Amino acid sequence: MDIADLKEILRILEEQEITEFELEQDGVKLRVCRSSAMPVPAAGPVPAHFAATSPAPAAAPPVPAPAPPPPTPASGPAAEPDAGGTLVKSPIVGTFYRAPDPNAVPFVSVGDRVKVGQVLCIIEAMKLMNEIEAEVAGEILRVHAENGQAVQYGDALFTVRPA
Repeated sequence: MDIADLKEILRILEEQEITEFELEQDGVKLRVCRSSAMPVPAAGPVPAHFAATSPAPAAAPPVPAPAPPPPTPASGPAAEPDAGGTLVKSPIVGTFYRAPDPNAVPFVSVGDRVKVGQVLCIIEAMKLMNEIEAEVAGEILRVHAENGQAVQYGDALFTVRPA
């Protein structure tokens, strides 16, 4: 895929008012998502030969991602587990939900005992609800993410004290 192809794809997407598009070709994955108000292109890794020789297309200037919200006292540092605890980290990028729906009781809370395979939370990614299960049995010491918060791959979700 060369820059002319990319420009043509972006032009068609804009003309047709398509809000989401994904293409994988020759090991290059291109994903474009935009809201109705502002285009937001997102792409996978760009091969070095493409990135080094091709300027950004004029049809869709990159829009910087919004800055993450400042950490709240409940979330604290995500890299270090509490004393004697095991971190449960996000396996995917998405939106963290503590309960199956807004009016439901959270799957787990601080102090709850969990078993291996028990659902701890849901991470929504691309309109799919992914259940995150406990990999160790133990007690929930801390919930790192806030309900409805965007999480990245590797972000701390819970600290569990193994039983």
